[in-house]
Amino acid sequence: MSYETAKKPSVLFVCVHNAGRSQMAAAFLSTLSKGAIEVRSAGSQPADKVNPAAVEAMAELGIDMSAEIPKVLTTEAVQESDVVITMGCGDTCPIFPGKRYEDWELEDPAGQGVDSVRPIRDDIKARIEALIASLTPAAK
Repeated sequence: MSYETAKKPSVLFVCVHNAGRSQMAAAFLSTLSKGAIEVRSAGSQPADKVNPAAVEAMAELGIDMSAEIPKVLTTEAVQESDVVITMGCGDTCPIFPGKRYEDWELEDPAGQGVDSVRPIRDDIKARIEALIASLTPAAK
């Protein structure tokens, strides 16, 4: 299989409302992987809209999440992903053999202002950078 035809790794981020942590993680992964990784996010009980403080915190770093809409978690999204990351919120995902599952214990930004969301955002960014390093060949 040549490099061009190799399947991109895919990651699914899950939190209950798909409005804060999972949206920030997906936005970071999309931006920082420059398209090398397929990105999905979802929640078991999606909110009506993305957390405005999360949108503001990401905008401070030049990442626009304002058009994102929380999505419902489906079995298909889990099946189609190589890595499934839950965000420390007790969500349960269907388990399929051969998938990599991680649970990231992260504070919930719901109802908090941007000052409280920034440290969560920065924690997520560091985890995303490590995730990218684990999923993509090192650039020489």
